Amino acid sequence: MIAPINQNTSNLVQQAVLAKSSKGREQQHPPARASIFYINDFHGKSINIERTMTASNAYDNFTPSVKTDKLKFSSGDIQLGEIEKVNEVAVAGQNALHIMASATGNHEYDMPKGIHKIIPDMKYRLLACNIDIRNEYPLSKKVEKSYVQEINGNKYGVIGTAPTDLISRLKYSRLFDKHEIHNIDKSIKDIQAEVDKLKSQGINKIILLSHLGFGYDRKVAQETDGVDIILGGHSHNLVLDVKEGENLLYDKSGNPVVITQAGRDGKYFGVLNVEFDKNGVIKKVQNNVTPTRGFKRNAPLRYVFEKILGKPEIVGDVKYAAPPIVNDLTDPNPHAQFIVDCMKEDLDADIALLSAANVRGYFEGGKLDTRVLEDMSPFKNNLTITPYTEKEIVEALKATAKSVVNMNNKPGIIHPSGLRYKINKNGEISDLYFKDKTGKETKIDVDNPREDKIYRTVINDYYAMGKDNLSMLNKIDWAEKIFDFDFTKCVKEHFNRDKTPVEIKDDGRITFID
Repeated sequence: MIAPINQNTSNLVQQAVLAKSSKGREQQHPPARASIFYINDFHGKSINIERTMTASNAYDNFTPSVKTDKLKFSSGDIQLGEIEKVNEVAVAGQNALHIMASATGNHEYDMPKGIHKIIPDMKYRLLACNIDIRNEYPLSKKVEKSYVQEINGNKYGVIGTAPTDLISRLKYSRLFDKHEIHNIDKSIKDIQAEVDKLKSQGINKIILLSHLGFGYDRKVAQETDGVDIILGGHSHNLVLDVKEGENLLYDKSGNPVVITQAGRDGKYFGVLNVEFDKNGVIKKVQNNVTPTRGFKRNAPLRYVFEKILGKPEIVGDVKYAAPPIVNDLTDPNPHAQFIVDCMKEDLDADIALLSAANVRGYFEGGKLDTRVLEDMSPFKNNLTITPYTEKEIVEALKATAKSVVNMNNKPGIIHPSGLRYKINKNGEISDLYFKDKTGKETKIDVDNPREDKIYRTVINDYYAMGKDNLSMLNKIDWAEKIFDFDFTKCVKEHFNRDKTPVEIKDDGRITFID
């Protein structure tokens, strides 16, 4: 059983925390102590990379009271979208943080036509053992299945995985037809093969950099033999502490496996402290997950990023902004509500729809500048005006409301403008109303939505292509207009028309009920 023992706390690193009794007699061999600084799913968020740099410097400058191996890893999706500058910043940030290796998330494949330009700048390894990349694609020469990281004479086997739903997550999935991403069962076999290979080399401390999602990470932990630590991503879970049965599980041999993950968008980073016995079995573990919001933006890195991205400009004033939400994919989001209202207002549509997964930041009180605004939309998906029937919209709302009960809360709820509705604990919608431009509300029958009622809808091109398995929205060829800008332009236009400082609050357009 797990039991807490004495703690010795520093500002960033807490040594000695939870104890796990190993099978057999205690070894006299000195334990190997490792402290792992980890990140995941930053999604090109340059401002939070700057904050994490300040935290990383504090971590680097802290000297543990006992000999400790320091390692730094990423679990993928630090890059995002097609914009080369955004991805250039993501690479520069990981280099500055001294990340040793990263899993390949789906967003590391977002810019297939330009990825070759930034690969030479990557000073860290890219890992994925469960994907077969065609030889002509530049990443085929960069991505490895695993490698051995040696620190202070201690050797750690490091394995990576890409997400099993990679192809469905890609905007340009047709360009990846010849790639083969393995399903979860085959991925587990891939991981075990790498573990066995590393163990045959005498490596008994194994770290998996996973972009499979928390649910699959739990499955991997229990269906493999020899993985000690899983640093996860993709599902954006905020995994706090170490709790037996939740993120402390046991492999096929009965040895402990620790799983952790630090949310999304760089709002958090983690430090995992582990002590291994002579046989590479975890004896002690402690997990610190810390908000980046409490750290100042690192000035030298900010200078580097602004050289790449350009100097920011003031857009407008925010009188008040609600704090960041906890669950980005399923919580009502006042920041998204303001954005989607700007979309409908600027493009004069009946309805605007914005997926929770597309909002990657939050507003703060004070002057709003272009760095903060652009950080909220690193995807840069172009907006469209597309005609949807009432039935198609209801089907999309129903499908995304199921995120409440879906594994990893994918794909995330839809934030609307011009609609309000309720979601129950089973992920079912009810009390759906359409609100026209005069403010009049009309109830929509969610059980029998009309097929003859059409709404001019603002939606980005990713969802107009039916991505995230939302096939009912696949009407990009029907689009009335495809614009050459994303939602940030709509926000700017709002402030150009109205200089009044805005208050960003939840107005109850999405309500959760029992």
